[in-house]
Amino acid sequence: MKLFAPLLVAAFLAASSLSVSANEPAPAKAKPDIAKGEASFGAVCAACHGADGNSGTPTYPKLAKQHPEYIVKQLQEFKSGKRENAIMKGFASALSDEDMKNIAYWVTSKETKPGFAKEKDLVVLGERIYRGGIADRQVPACAGCHSPNGAGIPSQYPRLSGQHADYAIAQLTAFRDGVRKNSIQMTQVAAKLNDREIKAVADYVSGLR
Repeated sequence: MKLFAPLLVAAFLAASSLSVSANEPAPAKAKPDIAKGEASFGAVCAACHGADGNSGTPTYPKLAKQHPEYIVKQLQEFKSGKRENAIMKGFASALSDEDMKNIAYWVTSKETKPGFAKEKDLVVLGERIYRGGIADRQVPACAGCHSPNGAGIPSQYPRLSGQHADYAIAQLTAFRDGVRKNSIQMTQVAAKLNDREIKAVADYVSGLR
């Protein structure tokens, strides 16, 4: 009995320690530092994406009001090379995860400037695909993931409303042609769209509110 007593005590203490640890709350995640995010955005991102996240160049995306989780994911994938872009890889590689989070939460607090559909002859086609898909080719409705008004679903699907049509065309084409490889779902959808349909959808989402 004397031989087993120390072992029993040790086991009891270990169990007690585990019980206490299990009941302790998980450490709180650090909140994003919006001030640092603004400073980093101004230094690194504003030249291409606009001082308030509303890019004035159609080939660069608007980031204002975009879901922060989505922005962080894209920056991480530029940094890792999962999403290929030499310019963005250079910028993203200089950012820590904390920097990315700070930037993302700052720019998402900015209001996005509305866009406008420009191709009147394609608006009807774009709306039909966005809202109803293309049944005979099993193309799902864009609205199913990106919501009817283009607001997207936080942490899952990006906001599209008001995005530059030129940028949307470039991304859909890159998905279709296998150049952009960081979303299997979008690759599968875009693979079934022709140039006219891509242009129609892109123009339609630029005018969504």
